Amino acid sequence: MKFGVVIFPSKKLQDLANSYRKRYDPHYALITPHLTLKNGFEASEKTVGDLANKFRHIAANTNSFTLKTSKISSFQPVNNVIYFKVDPTEELTKLHSEINELFTEEHSEYAFVPHITIGQKLSNDEHSDVYGSLRMTSINHEETVDRFHLLYQLENGSWTVYETFRLGKE
Repeated sequence: MKFGVVIFPSKKLQDLANSYRKRYDPHYALITPHLTLKNGFEASEKTVGDLANKFRHIAANTNSFTLKTSKISSFQPVNNVIYFKVDPTEELTKLHSEINELFTEEHSEYAFVPHITIGQKLSNDEHSDVYGSLRMTSINHEETVDRFHLLYQLENGSWTVYETFRLGKE
């Protein structure tokens, strides 16, 4: 089964992201707007149970933190993804790092750039037009993150929550 680890932002930020995603992101119907902490990985039911225990421990030792986004950016020329740039904080970077350290056999092909995708799989011309019109848009959104989620992928390609991990000592 395929799993992933994400942070879901508030409904307010999700609604704003979806106002763009429904036009520019073919994955719009498959997953809610999110910040990826661990890209999709294959795991058995037993392995994911062991991982969930480790995620609980990481969550208990991580305090809630502020998620702040202020602008729209792009990964061009590496790929045609447009996103809300999330300001990296020490807590967010540490959380990402601790989760990914559990997967020693894998190395991410990209550095961690916290973001919420609003457009992807665009042609070069389409990307240029859309990004050109959005890049000066100011977002100015701030919220507190107090949980992250382990997701699994359904047969139709959509993602759903397997377990939620609340940050901080309970």
